[in-house]
Amino acid sequence: MNIVEVKSICKSYPAFRLDDVSFSLEKGKITGFIGRNGAGKTTTIKSMLNLVHADGGEITYFGLPLHGHEMEIKQRIGYSTGTISWYPRKVIREIVDVTKAFYPTWDDEAYRRYMSLFGIDENKKPIELSEGMKVKFNLLLALSHRAEVLILDEPTSGLDPFSRDELLEMFRTLKEHGVTILFSTHITSDIERCADNIVYISNGKIRAASSKADFMQNNGRPGETLEEVFLRLEREVIA
Repeated sequence: MNIVEVKSICKSYPAFRLDDVSFSLEKGKITGFIGRNGAGKTTTIKSMLNLVHADGGEITYFGLPLHGHEMEIKQRIGYSTGTISWYPRKVIREIVDVTKAFYPTWDDEAYRRYMSLFGIDENKKPIELSEGMKVKFNLLLALSHRAEVLILDEPTSGLDPFSRDELLEMFRTLKEHGVTILFSTHITSDIERCADNIVYISNGKIRAASSKADFMQNNGRPGETLEEVFLRLEREVIA
């Protein structure tokens, strides 16, 4: 069952165009959204959240169009970026108190559990956190209101190898509980380790959207790793 549908999304900028982007997310599956920097991953994700207004196309969640149902949908999804945009000098506890008021489904028990897992001190300020801890705090907020769909833009950015391993393992646990995850990355090893499906974008166009196994079968050559396939496909696009 497809829980999210992205259909023919277009967005034009002076030096870049998102061109007829279409793919879907399966319920309870992890989808790796792969592409080099500047390929269109963040523009696509922001269009999916109406943070960027697409020039055309349609996005649906849970069978509901985003247009006209945005508030209802955003109560059921979580979004996190590899950066943080909260008040840098407010104490984390105060930021959480404000954030939770927007979500009727906020789960204090889940919040405490992830706070402990991530090792975050709620008496600190975001400005006092390392880049890796800022990523974890952003993800903590997304996870604490029991989101059914997580849309994560470069969530492993800035994390050390141990923290990345923890995060990817958490993805697998959330998947077992029926959570649908889309995460963008240019780190192929993250996709190899936990993704069920792959969406590959290059120069604003979707080049492939399939299961990981089908992606390798349709695009790989004998003995190639996912990273080698990705690099070869990118070179072919440039050529």
